[in-house]
Amino acid sequence: MDDQNRNLLLAFALSLLVLVVWMWMFPPPEIEPQEAADVTELPEALEADEAQPMGEAETATDEELPRIEIDTPRLTGSINLLGGRVDELSLRDYFQTTEPDSDIVQLLIPEGENEAFYALYGWRPGRDMTWDDVPGANTPWELVEGDRLAVGSPITLSWTNDMGLEFTQRFEIDENFMFTVTQGVENAGEATARMAPYGLISRHGEPSDLENFFISHEGFIEVADGRLNEDSYRNVRNFSVHEQERTNARVTEVAEDGWLGITDKYWMSVLIPQPGQSFTAVSRYIPSRDVFQTRADLPTVTVGPGERDEVQTMLFAGAKEWSVIRSYEREKNIDRFIDAIDWGWFFFLTKPIFATLYFINGIIGNMGWAIITLTLLIKAILLPLAWKSYVSMAKMKELQPEMLAIKERAGDDRQKMQQEMMKLYKEKKVNPAAGCLPILLQIPIFFSLYKVIFVTIDLRHAEWFGVFNDLSAPDPTSIMNLFGLLPYAAPHPDSFLSLIFIGILPILLGVSMWLQMKLNPTPTEPIQQAVMTWMPWIFMFMLGWFASGLVLYWIANNVITFVQQYSIMAMNGHRPDIIGNIFSKKKKT
Repeated sequence: MDDQNRNLLLAFALSLLVLVVWMWMFPPPEIEPQEAADVTELPEALEADEAQPMGEAETATDEELPRIEIDTPRLTGSINLLGGRVDELSLRDYFQTTEPDSDIVQLLIPEGENEAFYALYGWRPGRDMTWDDVPGANTPWELVEGDRLAVGSPITLSWTNDMGLEFTQRFEIDENFMFTVTQGVENAGEATARMAPYGLISRHGEPSDLENFFISHEGFIEVADGRLNEDSYRNVRNFSVHEQERTNARVTEVAEDGWLGITDKYWMSVLIPQPGQSFTAVSRYIPSRDVFQTRADLPTVTVGPGERDEVQTMLFAGAKEWSVIRSYEREKNIDRFIDAIDWGWFFFLTKPIFATLYFINGIIGNMGWAIITLTLLIKAILLPLAWKSYVSMAKMKELQPEMLAIKERAGDDRQKMQQEMMKLYKEKKVNPAAGCLPILLQIPIFFSLYKVIFVTIDLRHAEWFGVFNDLSAPDPTSIMNLFGLLPYAAPHPDSFLSLIFIGILPILLGVSMWLQMKLNPTPTEPIQQAVMTWMPWIFMFMLGWFASGLVLYWIANNVITFVQQYSIMAMNGHRPDIIGNIFSKKKKT
């Protein structure tokens, strides 16, 4: 087998291997429904300095308290005065599906409902105090300022214990997704009091829409003094039992900067102490109640008679929009907040690729055309390398007669043949591996763009035209709905039928790859014939369930590559006979 054949097979094998391993080793997960967790959520085994372990938390009361409305241009929901819980929150700008009558996305869910997910703030008792002396999950707060939480309209809650300590919680919210919570305590009693504030996010059971796909992180996320920690729900379940927490837990001491919480693919809820603030980050799982928690324990404060103290933290609860998260990172000095988006191992590619795509989309206003424009830009950057590759391939064609002569002279002496081949390459200044370089470079770019399309919310429900109204989802067309002309859905991506009745984009991918291969005559060697014949159609079916935005990128890449290769070959005196190559018959050897 000559070097050109070997290079072709190597490129094909590498590309095919990557896709086969990806599809068969990591298939789309089967989503299992989660049952509602019949649990009561309260701080459990929380201790301040010098405090004694308190054991199991008290159970929730049946007291009914009013709710305080949350009303901003981007959020709607309410705060429960029982515990001061931020436990009902929906995103006005995002919908469950692309259907016209779809409900908006609900992020936070009250306790007692299926898949409860909420945040609350409280205090840990110090010496000479009990849990009844500090506010917690079941404290009946009273609204003392404001009537609803809106941009520029904060609210303040108050609760006073029997020792003369008045606790307050002041909630503010901005125009996007950031809450600012100020926990205060004023001592009107006669004794000095010590206690420690905390913030807590609790999720009852795993979410039913958990994708559990290796390319996207869902679960716990934490930044502690510059170090990013990501743990899946499975990992948190397997945490070792922590002596103080008495649950499966990881406790991290944060010296200056950090934040922690629970993230979904597109949304997240995280606690953010003020930059420079030390705190203890606790990530834990309570097996007895199937509850996942993240908690930020702040240092103990001492409040003497007539004194007041307060501490301020932030709560992000919303969509992981790149522009919003980046602005929070810069303006509020939140360390590595942009890494709340899962950029993956190729972050050095995914970040600039997404930033460029975001910029192009901002100009064009259509993500489909932005992907095509990005493809043009990438191909322009790689053009010098592609030029050398195609020129090298053209020179290799010129050397075919001499290479065949070397094979005939060498016979079965492969060492002699290789030596003469290398000598020929050196004399003619030809690099036989140059043709593989563009293909090899496309693999990390392909993965990086797939990551961007899969995990960034800007691609979710992003329209192109017609029926292509979600470029993060597979092609919605199929022969079963006459490629979108009939008002029927294509086979579900998890269905076997989706591998057969593929959409128009995968078909265009196969055709564009086939035409690209027809730039060269049909090879005479049987192995090459098989590769050239089957590779486009194998890729067509294998990529049928990939995100349509990614398939669109590959089609655009094939078309641009075709134009580039045709032009370069023509300029070097080897104008391809495409029609002749299409209708030529394979020669038998």
